[in-house]
Amino acid sequence: MVPLASAENHWVPASHVDQLAQLLRRWNILPDRLLTGFGLTEAAVQDPCCRLSIVTYAALLERARALSGEPGLGFYLGLQRRVTGYGYLGFAAMTASSLREALELATRFTPVVTSVVHLRLQVERRIACLTVEEQVDMGNVRDIPLIGLIFGMGQIARTLTGQNFANDYVDLAIPEPAYFPRFKHLMPNARFDQPANQIVFDAALLDLPLVQADRAALRLAREECERALDALDHQDADVERVRQVIWSDGEYRTLEQVAKNLAVSPRTLRRRLASQGVSFSELLAQERRRKAIFLLDARQISLDDVAERLGYSTLSNFVRAFRQWTGRTPAEYRRSRKMRAVAIAARP
Repeated sequence: MVPLASAENHWVPASHVDQLAQLLRRWNILPDRLLTGFGLTEAAVQDPCCRLSIVTYAALLERARALSGEPGLGFYLGLQRRVTGYGYLGFAAMTASSLREALELATRFTPVVTSVVHLRLQVERRIACLTVEEQVDMGNVRDIPLIGLIFGMGQIARTLTGQNFANDYVDLAIPEPAYFPRFKHLMPNARFDQPANQIVFDAALLDLPLVQADRAALRLAREECERALDALDHQDADVERVRQVIWSDGEYRTLEQVAKNLAVSPRTLRRRLASQGVSFSELLAQERRRKAIFLLDARQISLDDVAERLGYSTLSNFVRAFRQWTGRTPAEYRRSRKMRAVAIAARP
């Protein structure tokens, strides 16, 4: 992840700050007390076209936590999360035909909403996994937006489907916060100190129909999202496009294959990625790591099969790579997951 001090080019929509300002009214704190000193007004953060740097947003989160005296602000933000707060992407997701289509839209068009996270949806047999990849290290306030997003997505899923959205578990790559016992009834299956942020659930839920499905409205909203994505001019644009096509037809593509798909030469693609501080091999390793973690959670898949699906010629090569990623072997990782699942099940 990019250190916060170097993340000026990353941004969030100003609506995130408006939501934060409105939440603070719960503690009788008016928006001016939050915004003073940042050159912002309540009207400015209500502008749907306004963006704020992630550095400013992190400072506002820190001030909000201090003003409210509530360390668990992420849960409060998640409770009031609304799909309409994501602009055209929200409208597209809301009018999709199924939860699967809504999540596929979210994974494709998240870059038009923010550059701070990427979403990935994976399905393996009866298990589905939505991964949240953080692009910026938010430091002391990292827990607030992360919990707000992951918990909030569950709230949105319930609204979109009209049904309770039961997940098998939620993993977070942060230590368990001291305040979590007060909120564990909201996210009882949470597991902390994990190698990835992810929501794992029954893949059958992906076929749930949405209560406001509307094909005509979806087409219009999707067209706006496509235009916004095409016009995107921030540093993650090429990286995100590579991530979207690096896996296809059950295998990982080479640099040459990805370049052809994106209608550029391999040299041009390599140069564009380098200008953003990343290489194709690094992106490939990140995608393999993400998929490895998901496959290892599906205990019916052997380690040999996991290695083969990830494109490793031998199991030992996969074990070596996984140890570099996580500091553990795949077998050790599986054992720790099983022990943690037993501990969660034993919680009062």
